[in-house]
Amino acid sequence: MHIHRFEKLWIGLSLFLIACFIGIVMFGFTVLDLKVPGSSQTGEQVNPMTVLSEGPFSTPGVRKVEEDHYEVYMVAQKFLFRPGSGQPLVLPADTRVTFHVTSPDVIHGFEVVGTNINSMAIPGQIATFGTIFPEPGTYGVICHEYCGAAHHTMQGQIKVVPKSEYDESNLVTASAQ
Repeated sequence: MHIHRFEKLWIGLSLFLIACFIGIVMFGFTVLDLKVPGSSQTGEQVNPMTVLSEGPFSTPGVRKVEEDHYEVYMVAQKFLFRPGSGQPLVLPADTRVTFHVTSPDVIHGFEVVGTNINSMAIPGQIATFGTIFPEPGTYGVICHEYCGAAHHTMQGQIKVVPKSEYDESNLVTASAQ
């Protein structure tokens, strides 16, 4: 069987490109320690069937960890963010905030408009990330993953207030968990 020299060239070039692609992917995962998007940074997982009835996500909200550190347990579900939809999530400015976000139903997106906060809420996984809101203001929260017929209505709001105006009476206490 005769193979034209240009066909041999294209076959060889194709095999070379495939080998380069596999090599780049292997280099990224082994040497650079890259992760698949959406995988939990902390490896934490929850049971999506019981996430709303037990654990910290059963009472989502803001918890104080230290003087200048707060944690937010947030649930993204059809078609709202708890807390954040209906009433804005209120946080103090210029403090460290760690978000823990999950979903009990389908994949949702979590993006705080105007910031670099952007993650996915995957059933069974907890997305954990931190930020500092340096200035008071109001930020919109949107779902950027199509999650159903009312996806376009899934939005929330984060209101960042000065530390002196932050009311800690709305914090979720350990006994509420």
